[in-house]
Amino acid sequence: MVWQTIKRWYHMLGSPRYFHTFSSRVLPWLTPIALITLVTGLVWGLAFAPSDYQQGNSYRIIFIHVPASSGALMGYMALGVSGLVAVVWRMKMAEVMLKAIAPFGAALAAISLITGSLWGKPTWGTYWQWDARMTSMLILLFMYVGVIALQNVIREPRQAARAAGLLAIVGVINVVIVKYSVEWVQTLHQGSTLKLFGESTINPAMKYPLLISMLGMWLLYAVNVLIRARSEVEWRERRSKWVQTLIREGGK
Repeated sequence: MVWQTIKRWYHMLGSPRYFHTFSSRVLPWLTPIALITLVTGLVWGLAFAPSDYQQGNSYRIIFIHVPASSGALMGYMALGVSGLVAVVWRMKMAEVMLKAIAPFGAALAAISLITGSLWGKPTWGTYWQWDARMTSMLILLFMYVGVIALQNVIREPRQAARAAGLLAIVGVINVVIVKYSVEWVQTLHQGSTLKLFGESTINPAMKYPLLISMLGMWLLYAVNVLIRARSEVEWRERRSKWVQTLIREGGK
């Protein structure tokens, strides 16, 4: 039953027209939920969470750094899945998702690197160190930029999607490296103190606003992807009757 439901949703959302209708219904309530959740987590963490006994208030940048980093990693995993579907099954919506996911993921990877550098200066005494975590995160940013570049350089959409999809699939290996680099290699970067499975070592007063900030960032990512995917669908299907009807009716 569960597998049949997944297959049904997979084929339904694989239809550009159905996806457009679905996103039109989801965005009006998902957007405010994402913004409220993210703002709640950030305000709670930046203004009300207690100071760290070692780092003082400088640690508060984690409420931006960690959500951005986790969003960039999850986004690239979604990019890799979209790339696999686009390359193997040539599904149009997977090609659309390749184009919709990459820009916000690249922005989050850049924010992660910038905030990490700002956090590193008072903590480690340096803005940058070519260790495993920082270098692999920089490579992740380059992979995002590479996917975006391929989609813009190659004019034929399906060829562009195939090239970008192959790069996205290869880049998933780097996501694993980013995730486990602090465990495999000795590095300045601290190990994970927040765990979804198992006991976290972070203070609960810091943990909950951090989790809310992360959830808000993921939801905002989803909003961005839906908006960009809708625009891409409208452009690709601009000669379809349903899009022409949509334009005549005012874009709803």
